[in-house]
Amino acid sequence: MGKRRYGDGCAIAHALELVGERWALLVVRELILGPKRFTDLRAGLPGVSADVLTQRLRELGEAGIVQRRKLSPPAGSWIYELTGWGAELEPIITDLARWSSRSPALPHDLPLSADSAALSLKALYASADGEALDLTVGLRLGEHRFLLRMDAGRLHLARVESIPGQPDLVIETSPQTLAAVLGRARSLDDVLAGGDLTLTGSRATAERFLRHFPAPERAI
Repeated sequence: MGKRRYGDGCAIAHALELVGERWALLVVRELILGPKRFTDLRAGLPGVSADVLTQRLRELGEAGIVQRRKLSPPAGSWIYELTGWGAELEPIITDLARWSSRSPALPHDLPLSADSAALSLKALYASADGEALDLTVGLRLGEHRFLLRMDAGRLHLARVESIPGQPDLVIETSPQTLAAVLGRARSLDDVLAGGDLTLTGSRATAERFLRHFPAPERAI
């Protein structure tokens, strides 16, 4: 059975026909920070079946949003990545995350992928009392590594194989704990004392870093 259409000439309706199917935008979310293998996508989306994920990847490929590519030897594995046009969805997804983070019904007890937790930093990033930090921060979320660079009031975020050089700060925690700290459900004192988060670098630097991610104000 083919996808149902809205029969509406509005560009918003067409956008929903492209990425509005269940799991489609979450597939895009998992690819924003770089390409992934099929198994990596399954790991980031534990609730999706292999058949449904295959179907969504095929549909996103046909729409020109995702492409499949074989890595050069010695890896030789197939990966999925966003096309240039697909990558333009990044600010839309982060804006959607910023809007949704204000919902009083946001579930905080459900699984959260590492990429989703990392992207929440981009969604919540804001200047703190006019302070423009110049920092490099490594983020370890389980087996996943990310590098954040803050300069001139901008935040740059990338998934990396390993954290290079000597960043100003390295944070190691779980996606759920990071989300709890950003949402102010748990304090930095709490997670450090409980061993749920570890720092390499000064506590003062960590506090200055976290000030740039204000907790969302509830909409209601």
